[in-house]
Amino acid sequence: MKTFSILKYVFLVVGLALLTGAFFLYQNKKAFLEKAEHAQGAVIELIESRSDNSTTYKPVVSFKTKEGRQIEFTSSVSSNPPSYSEGETVEVLYDPGDPKDANINGFTSLWLGPLIVGILGTVFSLVGFFIILFKNLKQRRSQYLLDNGKRIATKFDSVQFNTSYKVNGRSPFQIYTQWLDTNTNELYIFKSDNIWFDPTDFIKTEEIKVLIDPTNPKKYFMDISFLPKVNN
Repeated sequence: MKTFSILKYVFLVVGLALLTGAFFLYQNKKAFLEKAEHAQGAVIELIESRSDNSTTYKPVVSFKTKEGRQIEFTSSVSSNPPSYSEGETVEVLYDPGDPKDANINGFTSLWLGPLIVGILGTVFSLVGFFIILFKNLKQRRSQYLLDNGKRIATKFDSVQFNTSYKVNGRSPFQIYTQWLDTNTNELYIFKSDNIWFDPTDFIKTEEIKVLIDPTNPKKYFMDISFLPKVNN
């Protein structure tokens, strides 16, 4: 399915972009800390922030710079329950060139943004990477079986939905076949790769070729090249 084929690269690109953003956020915060001045401040208010069914609170902090300027700022981090209470004393870090650029000196206030962006970037990148890796390994295995596998004739059994897999609410079809190994009297059930259209009308024979690993028939590749290619 073309949408899914593009989706893996979207995950990877978005993940790498988020990781890049996290790196720049980290660098900016690091540069801020290198030049920041320390001051004692106090929480003078908790601002309520509503979104959907949740309510969080942002602390408003007042502090004096070394020059005696009174500065107020609102923390960018909100939480429920509140991380601070009104009247609580907090340590403040501020940019001496722009005192309104200030943060409460705490892990959450300083590093939560880069951490969240970094985690999201890691998750998106890993999802994209493993989808691509899985697809490449699957293609290699299929090619190996095409080159070295034992071709057997299996009996068509049915066409079924692969309900364990969905893309945009749709499940693909799979062709099921069976084969009796007369040497061991074991019955094997094979299924095709995912097919994004109903192949029933295009199955004109009871025999469908499957390539198996001679040492392990559970490693196989069903040859469905007889089906028409979808022109998306």
